[in-house]
Amino acid sequence: MSVQTAVMGVSGYTGAELIRLLSRHPRLQGAAPMLLARAESAGGVVGALHPGMDDALGTGRLPVEPFAWETLAAHGVHVLFLATPHESSRELAPEAVERGLRVIDLSGAWRLEQDGNRAVYGFRDEDPVRMAAAQKAAVYGMPELHRAEICGARLVANPGCYATAAILAMKPLLAAGVVDRDGGLICDAKSGVSGAGKTPTATTHFMHAGENLSAYGLFTHRHVGELLEQLDVEREAMTFTPHLLPIARGILATSYLRLQKPMTQQQVDAIFAEFYAGSPMVRLREAALPEIQHVVRTNYCDIGWKVSAEGRRVVVVSCLDNLLKGASGQAVQNLNVMMGWGEAEGLA
Repeated sequence: MSVQTAVMGVSGYTGAELIRLLSRHPRLQGAAPMLLARAESAGGVVGALHPGMDDALGTGRLPVEPFAWETLAAHGVHVLFLATPHESSRELAPEAVERGLRVIDLSGAWRLEQDGNRAVYGFRDEDPVRMAAAQKAAVYGMPELHRAEICGARLVANPGCYATAAILAMKPLLAAGVVDRDGGLICDAKSGVSGAGKTPTATTHFMHAGENLSAYGLFTHRHVGELLEQLDVEREAMTFTPHLLPIARGILATSYLRLQKPMTQQQVDAIFAEFYAGSPMVRLREAALPEIQHVVRTNYCDIGWKVSAEGRRVVVVSCLDNLLKGASGQAVQNLNVMMGWGEAEGLA
């Protein structure tokens, strides 16, 4: 089957990574992704936005066309990737689905099922009934947790980068029922500056971020709701603290869990091995703790852990590239699952 993809929102880091991955995907050869932008930003070629796209494949010469539903229909687009702001994705995704497209949205517009968690985005839906129906149909796009649902989904909500690192680290032990939830869960996570997007701010420009390490978003970060819903824990049980690292890309998350009863390193090893059997984008390092340099520019999430001497505490370290497994790479992984292709095709 020939699949035509389209990317709406090509100027940012995630849009650029999507274009690179889709242009080289072995299943999409001969069907270059269609690149779209708002009318005022369209025109020209993508190489003008991202000079690194100029390659032997001609990727840099792909035109950036004005977004229009008629244009997508004329090009026979099957799958629409939305690398757009949350509010734009909230507007575009329902109509895309109604028009027969399958959507993979990289924003936070559709990740959260509960109104209380979604309130952090401040959406003001003009048609709440329509939006509620779209939200109910949306599938959280983490293949390691929801592979079967993603396969038949019309709307996939790509997870947040921090959320991916934290959820993949903690989910196996929580799912196995061995965590003392009353003891609380702590995740201390650090991300490269690209996680904040392409537009610089007072805290992300070089003079502030360089040679610095800072915490932010305590108790208020947008990804907390994803942790609560996907890990099935109460808000008061979760402490998540993000930090800004003075590097371009990569996330390292350290999660602290207390066990209900003493366990050995080998017992915990077995839980992770069983949970991630058949998940090609997760590499288990066990007691050899992962590092950002081992995952940057890959779609892997590396996970390592250590059980304390008394067997009641576990520290789990997870690493990923925030622009790939934390964004565009995971979006392509979701495409593979939706299409019934090998999950790691075009990624490993």
